[in-house]
Amino acid sequence: MTSHQSTQTMKPATAAKKLGVYLEATPAEFQEGVVSRTELNALQAEPPAWLVELRRNGPHPRPVVASKLGVSIAGLARGGITEALTTEQIEALKQDNPEWLQKERATQAEVRKEAVRIKEKRAEKADKDAQKRS
Repeated sequence: MTSHQSTQTMKPATAAKKLGVYLEATPAEFQEGVVSRTELNALQAEPPAWLVELRRNGPHPRPVVASKLGVSIAGLARGGITEALTTEQIEALKQDNPEWLQKERATQAEVRKEAVRIKEKRAEKADKDAQKRS
């Protein structure tokens, strides 16, 4: 008996998310087809010109915009940013540094600091538990 390995495919939206690009900015043939795991790996290994351009200049999806601004996706929404932004628009926001962006960056910094504190506390507890068992 031989087994046939089926090709894993994904919707264009999933592939765009994995590539970190805004689906609506991709070429029509990408948006209208399905992407196999092999094709996705090839796009990641040797990105075509359109993918390089999108990653460099955008428009970028909200998770990428949030990352580039150093805020959460929810923070973007609170700041009124609900659409994809280009690299130029992101840089302009960084230069303008509006009050909402300052506030969201501070919030994000606190969240990260708290996550580190919790992780360290858990590691400390795990060490104590391990010492008790020894």
